[in-house]
Amino acid sequence: LDLLLPPPTTQVPGIFSEAREPSVPYSESYEQSREKLRQQLREGKLNERSVELEVKDKSFPPVGVISNVGMEDLEMNLREMLGNMMPGRKKKRRVKVPEALSIIGQEESQKLIDMDEVARDAVQRAENAGIIFIDEIDKVASREKGGGGPDVSREGVQRDLLPIVEGSTVNTKYGVVKTDHILFIAAGAFHTAKPSDLIPELQGRFPIRVELTSLGREDFVRILTEPQNALTRQYVALLETEGVHLEFTRDGIEEIAATAVSVNERTENIGARRLFTIMERLLDQISFEAPEMTEKKVVIDAKRVRERMQDIVKDEDLSRYIL
Repeated sequence: LDLLLPPPTTQVPGIFSEAREPSVPYSESYEQSREKLRQQLREGKLNERSVELEVKDKSFPPVGVISNVGMEDLEMNLREMLGNMMPGRKKKRRVKVPEALSIIGQEESQKLIDMDEVARDAVQRAENAGIIFIDEIDKVASREKGGGGPDVSREGVQRDLLPIVEGSTVNTKYGVVKTDHILFIAAGAFHTAKPSDLIPELQGRFPIRVELTSLGREDFVRILTEPQNALTRQYVALLETEGVHLEFTRDGIEEIAATAVSVNERTENIGARRLFTIMERLLDQISFEAPEMTEKKVVIDAKRVRERMQDIVKDEDLSRYIL
């Protein structure tokens, strides 16, 4: 309201006059105008009006650290240190009323947050309810015992992980975090390596082992239909931008899933990633010709999938390098 209707000010006579807050209560007409604006603001009648407000300038000069891997934290700390040392700069922005309400709301809500309490609560939750997921753990497994070269560095990575998994204290910018009660979950494909290729100390820290079955045809059908951002829906939305209505039939989706399973069985099993390359190969011609197409409706059924994919699926070399 102060941005839409600034409060009246009085001028102190003199050479260097400056605006000051009035010492007397606001006039009745000003209060009436303010109430009228408040009502219009709540009803959304002022959403198209623009106001000028001062916001914090969060941009800082770039700070670069030319170093090896592992120095990213130093760069972040330097940025934070410079941000605390420099006075808070502000800049004026002219925005619509809804955006101004959002900006002011965020600034006021930040004032109500005790960041020290947030940090303490975050550390406590991380220590007692934290879960750390280590993916691609098979990539650090030594394939040959007593070997040299890459196997030495792989074993070094495992020994670096061992103290954290066993339980230790880690210094962070929010305080010391104890990993004694954090749940560690590791996963890997283990196509070329085995879980027994990990060092014994690390194997002992993962006592529960679960082997997952490979994705099948029904799994691929669900992946193509159930998620909100499924590949089929992404391609439908993509071609809609060119005015092309793309439709996938049930048998077409099942044929795509069957093709993915077949290629995974005969070549390398990369799971659901296979759907990306198959969908791209299936629709690349349609995507290329979409702007000039006269027929603006395309139906992807089982027959169309077989016609488009049969030559590549039959040739194992083409499947390996194209799909």
